Amino acid sequence: MPLNLKQRLSEFLSQAKQHATCEIPLFPLNTVLFPGGKLPIKVFEPRYMEMVGACLKEKKAFGICLIRTGEETGAPAQPEQVGCMVEITDWDMQQLGILDIAVVGTQRFHIETSHAEKNGLILAQVVSIAEEPPLQLPIQHQACATILRHIIEHLGVERFAPPLRYDDSVWVGYRLAELLPLKRSVRQNMLEMNDSLVRIEILHRFLSQQGLLK
Repeated sequence: MPLNLKQRLSEFLSQAKQHATCEIPLFPLNTVLFPGGKLPIKVFEPRYMEMVGACLKEKKAFGICLIRTGEETGAPAQPEQVGCMVEITDWDMQQLGILDIAVVGTQRFHIETSHAEKNGLILAQVVSIAEEPPLQLPIQHQACATILRHIIEHLGVERFAPPLRYDDSVWVGYRLAELLPLKRSVRQNMLEMNDSLVRIEILHRFLSQQGLLK
């Protein structure tokens, strides 16, 4: 990566438009979610059942972070410092004790402080990271959009939140970072990065190395 973690955090925090902190509950997972990404989640632990219930009732967001250390279940895991806020778009309980929810990523955030409640739920004071403005996909990276279109058509368009912006470097980069077989640490780096052109260049290089681009 062109910048180390400390430099990346410093750069995008200095560019953040909103510096006021707010408190949100966290749901650490072994996945990285990007703004605009859809994710189905099975919820069964009491702490998260309560969290989801409260978020639905109060129409509030919660945050998803990649787990740095620990596990998805049991003792509170240590999350990465940068995650993605989500909104619940659908829910159902077809099996007693298991709540199926669908969420969509809205905005990245940086954790300032966090603590675990008695029930194991992590509450964090977070600062929102400014959205990356849409940026026309450079002609030299059009092949990335073509590959992405093929992947989405294969998986099913319904799995993706509209609109599908194949001409936007930010959207194409986010979706490729979600879908390509990358290490979780690389996905996390992609989330923390605040330069859509650098992100798409790295992804283009990966696709070329895999022999997926002519």
